[in-house]
Amino acid sequence: MNKLKFGIVGTGFISSIVANSIVQATNAKLTAVSSRKQITANTFVENHPGVAPLEGIDALLARNDVEAIYIGTPTTTKEQIALAAIDAGKHVLVDKPMLSHESAKRMIEAAISKELVFMDATHFVHHPRTKLIREAIPEKIGTPKSLHTSFYFPFSDSENIRLDPSLEPTGALGDMAWYSIRAIVEYLQPKGDIKTVTTVAERDLSSNAVIRVEGLIHFSSGEVSTFDVGYTANTNLMDVQIIGTEGVIMLEDFVLDWSNSFAFNNPDIKLGYLHRTGMATRKEFNFIETPSKKAQDTLMIEDFAELTFNYDVKCNEMYITATLKTQQYLDALWVSVNNH
Repeated sequence: MNKLKFGIVGTGFISSIVANSIVQATNAKLTAVSSRKQITANTFVENHPGVAPLEGIDALLARNDVEAIYIGTPTTTKEQIALAAIDAGKHVLVDKPMLSHESAKRMIEAAISKELVFMDATHFVHHPRTKLIREAIPEKIGTPKSLHTSFYFPFSDSENIRLDPSLEPTGALGDMAWYSIRAIVEYLQPKGDIKTVTTVAERDLSSNAVIRVEGLIHFSSGEVSTFDVGYTANTNLMDVQIIGTEGVIMLEDFVLDWSNSFAFNNPDIKLGYLHRTGMATRKEFNFIETPSKKAQDTLMIEDFAELTFNYDVKCNEMYITATLKTQQYLDALWVSVNNH
C-alpha cells in the first residue's frame, strides 16, 4: 500500500497527537518534524525512530521524502507556512483556526492552483458517526431548525499560547467555538446567510485573552444556533443538540468520543447518539450505536492521504467549502466579540 510521507511543522501537544495518528494510519508515514529549535525537534522525535528532526521550515520543505505537511503552529504563522509548503508542492493539513476567512481563501486558492489537497484538521467530521447522523437527520428529526453546543475543557496554564493574543488572537473562540461552528456546518447546514450575531465574552485579566464565549447565530433562512465554550468550568463538556421539526438528536461527546479518541479511551462505553421524539421519557430515549474500529484522528489522516492519492475535485471542494464556511462564521462572531 502507498503511504503518504508526512512532515510536521510545530512540536506542541496537538502535533504530538497528529504524529501518533500518522503512525496509526495504514496509508501514511511520518518522515520528518521541524521546530524553531533543533533541540526541541530532537526531543519530539525520541518516540518516533527514523523520523528526521529538523530546525526550521526550509529544511523540511526541501526534503523529497516529505509529500505533505501538518501545520501545528500558532494561528498567526499558519498562512506563511502553508503558502511556502504549497509553493514547494506539498499537500497541507492545517490545524484550526485560520487567521481569517481571507487568509483561508488565499491558502486554498494557492493549493487548488497546483491541484494539491488543503484540509483543516477538524477530526470529528471524519468519524463515521458524523456521516451517519447527517444521513439520519431527515428521517429522525425532520428539518433541522436549531443547534445548541457546549464545549468546555479544564485549563489553567497561564503560559500556554492560548492565552497569548499575539499568537492566538481569537483565544477560546477560535480554539473551542470552532467545533461548535463546524457542527453548524455539518448538521444544521443553514441555507441562508448570517442575519444576526450576538456574543458575550469573558477575558483573562492578565493577558486579555478570550477564555469563555457564549453566542447566538441566526441565519436568514431561519436556522438558529447557540453555543457556550471556554476553559472556565473545571470539567469537560462536549454536548450538542440538533433540534428539528420531528425530534432531537443529542450527543454528549461530539468533539472527542468517549470510546476511542486521543483524550479518552473507554471501550466499554458504547459509541453513538441519542434520539428523542414525541413524549418519550428518559427510559424511552432511543440510543443508536455508530461504532468505529479506528479513532477519528487516525481516520482524518487516512482520509487526507487517500485524497492525495486519488485526487477528487468534488471531494476536495467538500472539505474546502466546510473550512471556508466555518471560518466565515467564526469571523462574524469575532467581530461581535470585539464590538461588545
